[in-house]
Amino acid sequence: MNLDLSPRVKLGLVAAAIALAAGGVGYGIATLSHDRAADPGTDASGKILYWYDPMVPSQHFDKPGKSPFMDMQLVPKYADEGPSEAGVTIDPARTQSLGLRVVEARMGSLGSSLTATGTIDFNQRDVAIVQARASGFVQRVYGRAPGDVMGAGAPLADLLVPEWAGAQAEYLAVRRTGDAALTRAARQRLALLGIPSGTIAAVERGERPNNVITVSAPTGGVIKTLGVRAGMTVAAGQTLAEINGLGTVWLNAAVPEAVAGSLRPGQSVQATLAAFPGEILTGRVSAVLPETQTDSRTLTVRIELPNRGGRLRPGMFATVSFGGSAQPALLVPSEALIRTGKRTLVMLALDKGRYRPAEVQPGRESGDDTEILAGLSEGEKIVVSGQFLIDSEASLSGVEARPIGAPSATPGKSASTLYETTGKIEQITAQSVTLSHEPVPALDWPAMTMTFQLANPALARDLKTGDRVRFGFDRPPAGPTVRRMSKVTGQ
Repeated sequence: MNLDLSPRVKLGLVAAAIALAAGGVGYGIATLSHDRAADPGTDASGKILYWYDPMVPSQHFDKPGKSPFMDMQLVPKYADEGPSEAGVTIDPARTQSLGLRVVEARMGSLGSSLTATGTIDFNQRDVAIVQARASGFVQRVYGRAPGDVMGAGAPLADLLVPEWAGAQAEYLAVRRTGDAALTRAARQRLALLGIPSGTIAAVERGERPNNVITVSAPTGGVIKTLGVRAGMTVAAGQTLAEINGLGTVWLNAAVPEAVAGSLRPGQSVQATLAAFPGEILTGRVSAVLPETQTDSRTLTVRIELPNRGGRLRPGMFATVSFGGSAQPALLVPSEALIRTGKRTLVMLALDKGRYRPAEVQPGRESGDDTEILAGLSEGEKIVVSGQFLIDSEASLSGVEARPIGAPSATPGKSASTLYETTGKIEQITAQSVTLSHEPVPALDWPAMTMTFQLANPALARDLKTGDRVRFGFDRPPAGPTVRRMSKVTGQ
């Protein structure tokens, strides 16, 4: 639709820009349409399909009048204003007065920078349970309490076990007979009763039963629970203590589910703790837990950290930075995106003052830039400011947005047509990639497996066989060549 039809239309366009600044886009567009009907020099002979309120364009009326929604007149919709792919036309001389700013989509690097908060927790894989191997009585405890840190082999309690005393006396009696076979059988019986090998050796050296057994910590760490007290009776299998090692700890970070899909086990992590300002700890992601917290919509990412000297204590607060190598990406300013709720659009700046919306698939954001996964090609020009006014006029004029996957001409590159689709990597090298891709309607290609050249070896970085990718390719004389490719997450 040409907005530069007459002097009155030009005046209306300026009025539309002023209305946009004041929040009145609908009124400005209504002025443009009203001028067409009122201006004798404008071809108004086209058939009127219906009348509508520019603020509520989905509601149609069969006759003119005042809008039931706003204090304004209904605007006619003409048959010759039907859907079009040509776009909206604005006199280039008017673009400056409308405040339009145009930039090119560019290739750049986008690092995977994500920061989250987390807390230190015990390493639940480093837990030792101390149990009584036989029934007995507690004769002595060693002043332990939950929360105490102790080393491996530290005593916990002395137990008197009558059953073990009788078995030891029988073993010594058999041993004195000199029968090697019976002696081995009697010694095996002691081991089956649960008597530690060190205690059996002490009985053999001292030639007398050892009725009192000292229960020791099998590993060093902190006492989480302690269930043994002087004078109590214990049963076989009763838990006396639970000890958690402190050699390594877990750092559990809460990551929003919208970005957790990019995290992988083994990824490098840097953490800073409020207890040690200025000190940076390094670790790696050991697991991304499968359950999502419904109240906060976050996933727990488990990081294992070395705990030299036992300085890291469970409950400490930490800030976690998930690092990653920068990857090539097609970038546009974030302010250029038009998010409707159902889809995301950008406004293409074509030649001869023409503008047309295009649907895009946005990816990650970094600073003021947003990654475009599909729907746009490098070098295409888009409107950064003033795009909402043009989008409103395009909607009223029935201009269709260019769908994702439609061919696009990239300026400055011999008008090479870039085709986009999705596929699975079957084989990849620094020079080529073999893909099982979905159909390419623009070329009448069915789904098939074929090999493409890679325009840049960096495109193969961080990708492997089996990954699903969204890629754009052209067809130079050398053969189909992939110009951009990015991993599809969440599939």
